[in-house]
Amino acid sequence: MLPRTGHIPRATIQRLAVYLEVLEKLHDEGLTVISSEPLAKACGVNASQIRKDLTYFGEFGVRGVGYNIANLMRSIAEALGADRPWNCVLVGVGKLGKALLNHKDFSLRSYHIIGAFDSDPEKIGEEVAGVTVQNVHCLKECSEALNARIGIITTPPAWAQQVAEQLVEAGIKGILNFVPSRIFTPDDVYVEYVDFFHNLYALSFNITSSQSR
Repeated sequence: MLPRTGHIPRATIQRLAVYLEVLEKLHDEGLTVISSEPLAKACGVNASQIRKDLTYFGEFGVRGVGYNIANLMRSIAEALGADRPWNCVLVGVGKLGKALLNHKDFSLRSYHIIGAFDSDPEKIGEEVAGVTVQNVHCLKECSEALNARIGIITTPPAWAQQVAEQLVEAGIKGILNFVPSRIFTPDDVYVEYVDFFHNLYALSFNITSSQSR
């Protein structure tokens, strides 16, 4: 499912991920068809929003019938690039890094963390979830050999930029950064940030705002 236009709003991409997650749950529950209204309710949006988001990629659903869940799942997965395996490498095997390596949902969703790296001599050689931790100095050579396209950073903040540069040099095209530090990459290397405090700030803001009304 290729987009009809080159520019897809970021919010649409984020909602597609929600739609896919909800559709997978419905599929597991044995449903085969769903109309836009109950799907929208399950996704926390309105039906017109779902229809608008999907029109970026084509026409889906049958009027008066709804969406074939399996077909829509496949189409959204293709649009998100989640219909193929992605090899990932992780740098920074601390508590968070180990938790991610042990997280089985990565592989279930075709994101395979097949390389782990650290600079701590005590961690190098350790096996975590079947992955042997290697010296970060081997990152470029190993990432190329593993055909990795995505890098995950879970290092201390002071090392994030240096690691990002090493990942870029290794041919990584997408970086998932769990470090509360901005990193800078070339335009053709995409960065996504996972910062729990941003979500906590949003929650505390909404709670405070609602109490002051």
